[in-house]
Amino acid sequence: IAFSLAAGVDPKVGLYASFCIAVITAVTGGRPAMISAATGAMAVLMAGLVKSHGLEYLLAATVLTGLLQIFASFIKIDRLMSFVSKSVMTGFVNALAIVIFMAQVPEFTGENLKMPIYILMAVGLGVIYLFPLIPKIGKIIPSPLVCIVLLTIATVTWSIDVPTVGDRGELPDSLPMFLLPNVPLTWETLWIILPYSVPLAVVGLIESFMTANIVDELTDTPSDKNRECQAQGIANFVTGFFGGMAGCAMIGQSVINVKSGGRGRLSSLIAGTFLLCLVVFLDQWLSLIPMAALVAVMIMVCIGTFDWRSISRLRTNPRSSSLVMLATVITVVATHNLAIGVFVGVLMASLFFANKISHFMYVQSELTGATRRYSIHGQVFFNSANRLMNAFDFKEVLDTVVLDLTHAHLWDITSVDVLDKIVLKFRREGTQVEVIGMNEASQTIVDRFGVYDKPEDIDKVLGGH
Repeated sequence: IAFSLAAGVDPKVGLYASFCIAVITAVTGGRPAMISAATGAMAVLMAGLVKSHGLEYLLAATVLTGLLQIFASFIKIDRLMSFVSKSVMTGFVNALAIVIFMAQVPEFTGENLKMPIYILMAVGLGVIYLFPLIPKIGKIIPSPLVCIVLLTIATVTWSIDVPTVGDRGELPDSLPMFLLPNVPLTWETLWIILPYSVPLAVVGLIESFMTANIVDELTDTPSDKNRECQAQGIANFVTGFFGGMAGCAMIGQSVINVKSGGRGRLSSLIAGTFLLCLVVFLDQWLSLIPMAALVAVMIMVCIGTFDWRSISRLRTNPRSSSLVMLATVITVVATHNLAIGVFVGVLMASLFFANKISHFMYVQSELTGATRRYSIHGQVFFNSANRLMNAFDFKEVLDTVVLDLTHAHLWDITSVDVLDKIVLKFRREGTQVEVIGMNEASQTIVDRFGVYDKPEDIDKVLGGH
């Protein structure tokens, strides 16, 4: 319900989505015991589309999100998760917590700046964090549920005038029905929903893969990430036709499920079906829930999601890792787009890694008579190419130069190009050049793109004089 309100839609949209996605992924997913539904990470991306174009366009965007995720499964996009570093992951969850909290701020500011709301929120947070300390029952009954029930009873009993769930929109009182999104099937519609569907698809897969990794560790069992990618796509595609918003795997609920003993698909299936029974048969009671109770629960989600240890580690972690984490957080908070934040984080991490590994490339030289032997060590690629070029004295009078690549590896056409220039520059000065020790992979790329063994190409490579 809280995620629906964060997206700017009626509570029933998120509840229908949670039912459909949980049931479908329970059957088709690649990670048993993982719970998928409407989530805060997805909800914050939808608010702009709902505000500007309405619910029907959101449903169309949900369908397109599913199609994009299904396509992603065919191109094995789960392999790209290996490029998402720990720093980016940390920045992702920290930014997610901040964005979800920012979405709750309007609930206790502006027109909602009322003392009863603050009191209820404080009491709710107290219940959430203190109830688990009660012996025996504290570990059995989820404290957020106790918070919601107690605050609802309090507001009804003492007629406390605060906003309730029923004030924010319609709750479902029947099963979801199949309906086509009421939008024109035109290119204009596609260009409206595509900028929202792409980040929804990306963020949904990232959070689902992260959750799957966590469940893998908790259960000490492997999972099929590519199948999970396809399952998330099928679930979102179908959900869009049943009046639901896009969703993905839920970290908190999945962990609760596993720690409560859930290990198979039945636990995920029951989570979805039991939720639907609750909202269909108890909708009148759900409408009485005060918004302050849900805000308290969402603040608890934010506090639990944020990696507080990452703050103390800013000084101890490598500076590049801290910068990547902070850049991811700042980008997400500034753009409210988790996909852009992850992209910036991955890009920065890649650049830092390329810069770091380039410094491990060095050249040793040894002069024997009129022959100088250069031993090249490390990885030669676009970022280390200039350093390699600057390691040679092309004006030295020599008969022969030996380039020993036994301890080096050429990675790209930039490294091949710099090898060409080194060899041809020496030849232009009248020095014989011998290249030795090249490994098979380096030899292959040189054979395809190199010209160092073709003296007639000196002018073409060096530009002539």
